[in-house]
Amino acid sequence: MLLEHFLNRVITTGRLVVHLPGGSITSFGTSAPGAPSVTVRLEDKATARRIALNPVLGAGEAFMDGRLEILDGDILALLDLVAGSLRWDWTNKNRVALWRSTRFLARFQQLNDRVRAKRNVAHHYDLGNRLYDLFLDKDRQYSCAHFTDPTNDLDVAQNDKLAHIAAKLCLKPGQRVLDIGCGWGGLALYLHRACGGVSVTGITLSEEQLATARKRAAELGVGQHVDFQLLDYRAVTGEFDRIVSVGMFEHVGRPNYQTFFETIRDRLKPDGIALVHTIMRADGPGVTNPFTAKYIFPGGYAPALSEIIPAIERSWLWISDIEVLRLHYAYTIEQWYKRVVAHRAEIESLYDSRFFRMWTFYLASAIVAFRHDGHCNAQIQLTRRRDAAPITRDYMAQAESELRKL
Repeated sequence: MLLEHFLNRVITTGRLVVHLPGGSITSFGTSAPGAPSVTVRLEDKATARRIALNPVLGAGEAFMDGRLEILDGDILALLDLVAGSLRWDWTNKNRVALWRSTRFLARFQQLNDRVRAKRNVAHHYDLGNRLYDLFLDKDRQYSCAHFTDPTNDLDVAQNDKLAHIAAKLCLKPGQRVLDIGCGWGGLALYLHRACGGVSVTGITLSEEQLATARKRAAELGVGQHVDFQLLDYRAVTGEFDRIVSVGMFEHVGRPNYQTFFETIRDRLKPDGIALVHTIMRADGPGVTNPFTAKYIFPGGYAPALSEIIPAIERSWLWISDIEVLRLHYAYTIEQWYKRVVAHRAEIESLYDSRFFRMWTFYLASAIVAFRHDGHCNAQIQLTRRRDAAPITRDYMAQAESELRKL
């Protein structure tokens, strides 16, 4: 069977037991003491064939539809077992591609003109605020948290992320800030509150996020200082002292990188500072896995640093600082996953059991991408002038320490 041949090549760490169509049971890998073990059942031969031909998409759709059943363990344990056997950190000459896609198709999917960009954002972020309330932190931060301690609670880690970013922006009272991809408004409201009353313009393409962000600003009585708009980054006018973008660059698409950084250059004052926080590939350029592209983030792509830097260079911007966050997103999504599982009944009542399985597959696959694959996060600080930011990093730690006390 094609699937058996595939799994014999893939499973090298741990043990996978598969109940195959027809009643036979086959195991793959090792059953050494302490090694992970997962047992699954496949409904029919067609399911086995689809998984063998396109593992991530085939397994994801089979799990969503109930044709792949986890008998011992859960979907995170299964994906962790597979990804752990293919860990990118190790020299692994037998690495097997878990999905097949073409660069041409991926580039077409990432065109993300203004119409596509809004449609793609709505696909994910306009699912309903109740869903996100169930698994995000209290401030509804839907991006990588900052774990000064891996055991920290999600709310603490997300607040520390806000302080970490604010410190890098080196804000001063009276400055104007542009928040590209402002989400539900948490970062913009934090910057105004914590950083000397700076004024912030937040932009989003999500109708639901916009409504929530404006409501939060109104309830806090800061609407005259923190403004939220339904606006594409390419349509922004004016100049800003600071520009920040957290978790939005993954939706820009490779064909638009040059435009994105030219927009930052044009909207940033000569002595301004910008910060872009994005998922990054440590293993070089790639493609978005087909399950994520089809069901979760159409048009999305996590870039390699080698794909980002040329667009920055051609935009005549200084890279004044880069920080790579390796495991922070794994820790973040692990807490999201646990919260989703804990709220299964509520999520299934909002949507259905198929949606719940889709969402857990999405989060589990994201966790293992940051645990075992080449995914990480990067924060890139940019300036137009070489002397716009302090010439050492000391100011970041000092400011962050003060902000975390708030």
